[in-house]
Amino acid sequence: MDSVKLNENWNEVCNLVCSYEGVEPSQFKAFFYRLQPQALSEGFLMLTSDNDFIKSWVERHYLDAIRRALSQLHGGIPFTVIIEVDPGSAASAAATGPSGVSTAGAVQTVASSSATPGPSAAPVIEARPADPLPTQASPAIVPGMGASLPDQAATYYPPAERGEDARALPPLDFPAPGAAPCANAAGGAAEGPSSTLTFENFVIGDSNRMAYSMALNVAEQPGHGPLNPLFIYGKSGLGKTHLMFAIQNYIRETQPQLRTVYVDSSDMLTDYMEAGAAHDKEKSSYKNFKARYEEADVLLIDDIQYLQGKKQTLDIVFQIFNSLINQRKQIILSADRAPKNIDIDERYHSRFSQGGTVDIQPPEIETKLGIVKSFIDEYCRTEGLEHFSIPQDVQMYIAENSSSNIRELKGAVTKVIYQMTVLQQPNFSVADVRSLLENHFSGGASRNLSIEDIQKEVEAFFKVKHSDLVGKSRARQITYPRQIAMYLCRQILDVPFNAIGEKFNRDHSTVLHAVKQVEEMMKQREVQEEIETLTQIIREI
Repeated sequence: MDSVKLNENWNEVCNLVCSYEGVEPSQFKAFFYRLQPQALSEGFLMLTSDNDFIKSWVERHYLDAIRRALSQLHGGIPFTVIIEVDPGSAASAAATGPSGVSTAGAVQTVASSSATPGPSAAPVIEARPADPLPTQASPAIVPGMGASLPDQAATYYPPAERGEDARALPPLDFPAPGAAPCANAAGGAAEGPSSTLTFENFVIGDSNRMAYSMALNVAEQPGHGPLNPLFIYGKSGLGKTHLMFAIQNYIRETQPQLRTVYVDSSDMLTDYMEAGAAHDKEKSSYKNFKARYEEADVLLIDDIQYLQGKKQTLDIVFQIFNSLINQRKQIILSADRAPKNIDIDERYHSRFSQGGTVDIQPPEIETKLGIVKSFIDEYCRTEGLEHFSIPQDVQMYIAENSSSNIRELKGAVTKVIYQMTVLQQPNFSVADVRSLLENHFSGGASRNLSIEDIQKEVEAFFKVKHSDLVGKSRARQITYPRQIAMYLCRQILDVPFNAIGEKFNRDHSTVLHAVKQVEEMMKQREVQEEIETLTQIIREI
């Protein structure tokens, strides 16, 4: 069968599998774009994947679905499916992957037979699942919004599109720092608190897709490629620490000979101070401090912004940084702001930014809804419940009213689950959840706010007069705050465009245009940060 026909057939299989009940559309592309059809004949399909993890995941989870689809498309005959690992298949899979698949596709997987027939063979062999491997998703990496890479970075990234969002629970209950190092099977070690945070249970959306992809690339090839160091930044509660632990856990499972060290910058500062205090008694204390980090194959430092103003500690970190980079050891850093916005010496800015820099933005409604569903799914798995669910309108209310902080989102879901199960209130309505969570979301219910309150805060933030904000001026320094104020009124108060227009001496079409303008401008990081800040200020009134 020629390659065009082969890919057309594979696309049909993907579309059909994606339509089956129980197949999560949010995860489809993340795996199927890493598969490439090689041969199809009567009763036989051969695929290649670019690594063992993709192969095994597909084999363990979606063999029946793929065989079912093949049988449906080919007159009901049974099919055997074989997957072989071919590292060179990633790029071609990206270029010719299931282009006909619906963009709402989800994770899928296949299983391999013990035989390895050639492309033209059609053996009658039952496929069997492979042994379980670590459960981290492993999608291809693509350039995208919000990422900064050196020029040569393009050579390291297959051009595959990413999945819409890999729905699964991101556990947010972190162990206490200082836990004992976890020894690896081959003699390496993973230092830092143990965690169940993985790539598989990280929820992917447009706001974090690039950060996820870059983190996964680093985990797959630590110390190689242009992403060294990798600097991940974004507001608190958006998933930076999740990705840090996911990298460490992935390396722990796939390359156990490597020594990984995770440390929060505040703990690193404490280590340095303790080394200083012990120096009089033990002259090697500073040497031991440096050795702990310099002997790491992968060093992950969380919340690096807390080292600003700590010149001596930063100097030591800089020495460790240079030592590891020169040895081609991997460094991953995180912060709540971009490197250029951390108050440190310029030499640190340039060093931190020399590899890959990527931001995580607040999740959009679709991603937050996916997170809500994931929390519910995890609860059902943990408790062994098959029929528990939270009504769709209640889930949507939580997603729409929560802030960007995922911890706050989890807290809301936990409260609802407790109310429905422990307090035995299974018929939970939107009115019930509104009452239950009235004071849960970032400073209380927004229904107590008014348009005038938002105008006042915007005027103070941008230093403009009220008469100008509601007046006829078309100057940029006035129209921009005015549009922001209109947008916030719509988003926070959810009042009609006409009602907003009356308070700004405009008609509803002007307000609608302003909202759309701001939504477009929010693609810029600076605008996004201003709106986040203003939203927080307003909710705390």
